[in-house]
Amino acid sequence: MISSIFNAYVYEPIFEVLVFIYNTVSFHDLGTAIIILTILVRIVLFPVFYKSAKDQTLMQKIQPKMKELQEKFKNDKEAQAKALMGLYKEHNLNPFSGFLLLLVQLPIFIALFRMFSNALSNGLFDSTMFLGLIDLSEKSIVLAVLAAGLQYIQGKMTFAAQGSGKEGQGSNPAASMGKIMIVVGPVLTLAILSSLPSALGVYWTASTVFSVGQQFYINKKINGTQTEKK
Repeated sequence: MISSIFNAYVYEPIFEVLVFIYNTVSFHDLGTAIIILTILVRIVLFPVFYKSAKDQTLMQKIQPKMKELQEKFKNDKEAQAKALMGLYKEHNLNPFSGFLLLLVQLPIFIALFRMFSNALSNGLFDSTMFLGLIDLSEKSIVLAVLAAGLQYIQGKMTFAAQGSGKEGQGSNPAASMGKIMIVVGPVLTLAILSSLPSALGVYWTASTVFSVGQQFYINKKINGTQTEKK
C-alpha cells in the first residue's frame, strides 16, 4: 500500500519529469537535467523550505530569551512550556519545522536514489556524463566535498544572523548543539555522498546552492527587521 502510493505520487512523477527534461531541455546532458529538476523541486516546495530555514534562523536568534525563560521557570515545567510556546507564537515560528522539512525531503531523496540506481544501471539514458567531465553513475569525491562545503557555509550563515544574540550562547545547550551540527551535518553529507552515484551529489549540491541563496535572503531580511525595530 505505502509502496504503491510512493511510486504513484513521488517516484513516477519525478522520474517522468526528469526524462522529459533530459529529452527536451538539457540536450541529453543528465547532469544539467538533474540541476533543472532540482530547481523545479525547490520552486514547488519553496514555502516549506523557506519556512523551515527562517524558523531555524529565528530559533538561533532568540536563544538568549529562551534561556532566560528556562531559568525563570526552571522549577515549573508547565509554566516554562507555556512561556516558550508564547515566545514561539510572538515570533511566528514553529520549532518543529526542521523536522517537517526532513519528512518532505526524505521521500524525494529515496525516490532519486532508486531512480538513479535503476536508470543508470539499466542504461535508460543515452549518456550518464555531466558536461562530458563527470560520469554520474560513478562516485565522485569532488561533488561530495563541494556539497559538504556548501552545507557548512549554509550552517555558518544561519548562526551569522544572530548578531547580538550571541550573548550567553556558550552556556546554552541548544545553541552548542547547533554549532556542533554545523560540522557534523557536512561530515555526514560527505560520508553519504562519497559512497553513492555522483548523480545524487549533483542534486544535493544544486539544492544546497539554492539553500545558501535563500539563507542569504533570510539573514538580510531578519537583520533588516531588527534594525528597523531599533
